[in-house]
Parts: sequence; C-alpha cells; structure tokens
Amino acid sequence: QMKVEQSPGVLTLQEGRNSSLICNYSISIRNVQWFQQNPDGRLISLFYIASGMQQKGRLKSTINSKERYSQLYIRDSQPGDSATYFCAVEAQCSADTCSLYTKP
Repeated sequence: QMKVEQSPGVLTLQEGRNSSLICNYSISIRNVQWFQQNPDGRLISLFYIASGMQQKGRLKSTINSKERYSQLYIRDSQPGDSATYFCAVEAQCSADTCSLYTKP
C-alpha cells in the first residue's frame, strides 16, 4: 500500500525567512513532482525530480531515494509564495501499469 505524507500540514512563513516542506513516501518510486496552487486556483509545476537536486530561483528541491523523501525549500519567502503546495509521486511500474499519488 502506497502512502504519501507531506509535512508540515500548515506552514506560516515570515517574509524574508527560509522554510521547507517534506514529502515522505512508503515504496520505491520513479520521481517526485512538486506543484504550487495559487489562491486563484492556478496549478503550477515547480519540480519533476528523480534524483539529486534541482533549483529554480529561490526554490530548490532534493530527493533522497534511500530514505524515501523529497524536500522543497523556499528561500527568502515573498508574499507571492502564499499558496497550497502539493507533492506527487510516481510509483515504479508493474508489468503494465503506473500510478500517480498526490498529497496536498
């Protein structure tokens, strides 16, 4: 049974501060995706990461396949960072199926 847990559930940021979110998963996966959903409902893909680290401006994502978690870092928080963040994981494929699991 696949489980995806994101923490913290609610994160309050102060402008200019750094913070992070963690996405834990219970089985071997192909990749983790991070999304941002803005207050107007727009869903933005932030990262699609299978190994190592990726960075886009003030945002960075890492993945630790051995420990089964991914982390999203927000540096120098800005008012525009106020949003709902989602992680999604793609499980390893069986003979003919792949599944995508999301956790807001």
